[in-house]
Amino acid sequence: MKPFIYNGLPSRAIFGQGTLSRIAEEVRELGCHRAVVLATPEQAGQAREVLAKLGELGAGVFAEARMHTPVEVTDAAMRHIEEFDADCTVAIGGGSTIGLGKAIALRTGLPQVAIPTTYAGSEMTPILGETRDGLKTTQRTLKVLPEVVIYDVDLTLGLPVGMSGTSGINAIAHAVEALYAKDRNPVVSLMAEEGIAALARSLPAIAKNPSDQDARSDALYGAWLCGACLGSVGMSLHHKLCHTLGGSFDLPHAETHTIVLPHAVAYNTEAAPEAMARIARALGSSDAAGGLYDLARAVGAPLALADIGMQESDIDRATEIATSNPYWNPREIEADGIHRLLCDAFAGRRPTSREVLDA
Repeated sequence: MKPFIYNGLPSRAIFGQGTLSRIAEEVRELGCHRAVVLATPEQAGQAREVLAKLGELGAGVFAEARMHTPVEVTDAAMRHIEEFDADCTVAIGGGSTIGLGKAIALRTGLPQVAIPTTYAGSEMTPILGETRDGLKTTQRTLKVLPEVVIYDVDLTLGLPVGMSGTSGINAIAHAVEALYAKDRNPVVSLMAEEGIAALARSLPAIAKNPSDQDARSDALYGAWLCGACLGSVGMSLHHKLCHTLGGSFDLPHAETHTIVLPHAVAYNTEAAPEAMARIARALGSSDAAGGLYDLARAVGAPLALADIGMQESDIDRATEIATSNPYWNPREIEADGIHRLLCDAFAGRRPTSREVLDA
């Protein structure tokens, strides 16, 4: 066994069905009495339901969370936090809402309860990405890690098939990069492979039958593991590209991760053979990059950046942004290779490692 370092994260996770009923108890255990419930406009109704469950512990609702955590939205939320005299936040939703809770925690130190309703995994990470003036920046600090996460499978039963597929593959991306991270370790690698396998078997089942409770439970379990991977080790090329495309070109988060992932894996294939073997095994495929592309196609996810709003003229600018600051990756970051990667992702071509490397 090679030497390694594993850092456990100080968060409490509650998993099951009907677990939302514990919300008031969990807020009280944190020593809090005035919780503000956060949500997107689309999930305002769910936020009000959570507020009702909180009873006297609920202070109000702020349902204006937006994708990529724009600082102007956080500023507006901060005014409500002060108005409500809040002593904690409860975020119900996906990465947009949980990101807002993290942004508030960074500025105030308020404890957080996260209630994920998608498979994005942000709830398990000490990572915050914020967008200001069209640029998305990311920081890692325990200040933004939610203290409590409530996983309630019942809350995912109504998640649309399309969103289920893309948020699930977004979660897989965390585990994929954990397997070739610079600071990877055996514990996280076990979680990563298990998380990929759980999502790879459950997402196609959900696409066929969205009410399949066993598949929904497997998917949420896999998302939890993948999120924990993202929170424990560093990420590389894939996440850098997706932050660039999302923050600078306002592309939808989960769809962008879904489309880019097979191509980023293809780029790194020959530099990380052990990781690629584990990814392929978890997918039940002979090829990691191709297997990820086939999974996206099987769940009906978009396959091309052109289909989610990117313009071909944006590829040069995206390449420039993604290569402007050095960051670790198993394969050296080369502008020509990144440009070809983005061209392939833009067109939605099925990737192979040799196709990218020999371009």
